Amino acid sequence: MQETFKLNSEYIPLCDLLKACNVCHSGGAAKHFIAEGNVLVDGQIELRKTCKIRAGQQVSGDGFLILVEAD
Repeated sequence: MQETFKLNSEYIPLCDLLKACNVCHSGGAAKHFIAEGNVLVDGQIELRKTCKIRAGQQVSGDGFLILVEAD
């Protein structure tokens, strides 16, 4: 799955992005998913659940790629 997420603020917390893009069904599931090391931000493993994701960044993992763009 590849998706483009339109960011309408300065940033979005990583766990909220995963929930908004339906990678995880809830915020709690997203936090657990991140803690297990399943998420890459710009090609690097990210373990911070509320990492600030800004326009221009890529979030990926097994079977998904999210491109974050400014709205």
